[in-house]
Amino acid sequence: MNRASILEDLAATFKLRNAWLIVLFASLFAWVSAARAENSITLTTEDYPPYNFVENGVYKGAGYDQMVLIMKDAGIHYTVELMPWARAYAMAQLNTPTCVFSTAHTPERNALFKWVEPLAVDRNVIAAKVGSGIHVDNLEQARRYRVGTQRDDYTQTFLEKNGFKEIDLASSLDLTLKKLEIGRIDLIPLSEKFFHDLVGRGHPLEQQFVMTEQIFALACSKSVPDAQIEKMQASLNKLIANGQQQAIFKRYGLMISP
Repeated sequence: MNRASILEDLAATFKLRNAWLIVLFASLFAWVSAARAENSITLTTEDYPPYNFVENGVYKGAGYDQMVLIMKDAGIHYTVELMPWARAYAMAQLNTPTCVFSTAHTPERNALFKWVEPLAVDRNVIAAKVGSGIHVDNLEQARRYRVGTQRDDYTQTFLEKNGFKEIDLASSLDLTLKKLEIGRIDLIPLSEKFFHDLVGRGHPLEQQFVMTEQIFALACSKSVPDAQIEKMQASLNKLIANGQQQAIFKRYGLMISP
């Protein structure tokens, strides 16, 4: 065999080995990707500062910051999608590994999800537009007015259960706020902390009375394995115990004790 033939054989062997290496690494990458996807959780949320929001293309908020630390500590791969509340809430009820935050944990919702909590404790207030002339001190008085809220928000269920007849539903909180400001609705229920955030940003709102108090939580679909729920709960418990949760609350002006 001449020198040229030997070199050709060596080159062919090298190419063959390279081809096998490529196949091997591709198979390994596919296996790792599949395993990661199988154990991955989709986190859905809405634009609801100071709990969850986007600023200059970056996700932020007291709920979001906790979720980042929880998922990292629990060793669970995840993705985050911000969308209108009704869609975010609906996705977490599908048979897919999806969780929605920050979700008010109410008796009506209890059996629908697996829960990781508390991400926060907050009160919900009824607000009116400044200068509207509306002054109500309780639910009985508020029933006389048109109240707006988001579709599938827990406040919708609360208002319906408490005899409110004129409930205006919108796909987002922004739409509800616009309706309040132009006079299409009279009252709006809001997280107390979000109410103060809106007032600080110049929205002409005035608080009427405290409507409810609720625990905000991570609500997960039934398809999320119990082992993952336990890991996330243990990670949240650790955040609370070591003071990181309170530090996050201070960062966003939420001085709440869970």
